[in-house]
Amino acid sequence: MNSDKLTAAGRAPAGGAEFDWTLMRSFLAALDTGSLLAASRQLKVSQPTLGRHINELETQLRTVLFERTGRGLRPTEAAFAIAEHARAMQGSADALRRTLTGRNADTEGTVRITASEMVASFVLPALIAKLQSEEKGLQIELIASDRISNLLRRDADIAVRMVRPSQVSLVAKKIASVSLGLFAHQSYLNRYGEPRTVDELLSHRLIGYDTHDTIIRGFARYGFTLTREHFVLRSDNHAVAWQAVVAGVGIGILAEHIAAMNVRVSPVLPGLALPSLPIWLTVHREIRTNRRIRRVYDFLAQTIPAALAART
Repeated sequence: MNSDKLTAAGRAPAGGAEFDWTLMRSFLAALDTGSLLAASRQLKVSQPTLGRHINELETQLRTVLFERTGRGLRPTEAAFAIAEHARAMQGSADALRRTLTGRNADTEGTVRITASEMVASFVLPALIAKLQSEEKGLQIELIASDRISNLLRRDADIAVRMVRPSQVSLVAKKIASVSLGLFAHQSYLNRYGEPRTVDELLSHRLIGYDTHDTIIRGFARYGFTLTREHFVLRSDNHAVAWQAVVAGVGIGILAEHIAAMNVRVSPVLPGLALPSLPIWLTVHREIRTNRRIRRVYDFLAQTIPAALAART
């Protein structure tokens, strides 16, 4: 009989089905830490999720692995019996992951990323820190600009943009959407009050663009006339607009994940539906065969959506 299909009691799972090997990661964390809470913190998952993993593994193995006590988890004999095999599996999985993610000289070197000013300033630094902790030889060049860099000329290797490229030689993947809203700092609302309607909003101190008419055209579609003179501060730089809102200059349009960074910044007219902005991850089709760039591309595709969701 194939020993890989044996449970701790020496039997194959019910019906001959193989259990889910991925649950072993949660099992080992629980075994090593002695509690669901500590294990969930180690794996950075919720405690209920980790508990479900343990319950599912016990169901698939048809054996009890832990006794739940007031002081945590007490491993059973079955748990100790499979622990050695579980650690061997974990070692093999780690080796496979290192191979697939290129933990070697192929991932050493520089990758040049261009992103909007806000994404480059407030989203990517934490992600880059995590990536470089895994890839010690990887260097990143980060271009913070709302200008559309030309990937065809190799101005950058990877672009994180709010518009989809039209060139057929580029590969673009929509990885997330950025929700927008009107926001003001509590200091501003304390001085000027909070508008309850769009008409009241237009009489407030607004923050808007300088050379772009995006906001003006957006309000026009809803039947409201807005001019440059409505903006007491005009800047095309989104970071400036964010800092102006924080300083209490006026009401501005911000990405929700940015506004969530300051607990004293509150939504204004939350019922007013503003269009969301897509986030496209773009790379040159030929460059995707480059292992180093592919590593960064895949990492950003996975982590940017999670980073945005965590802040809203």
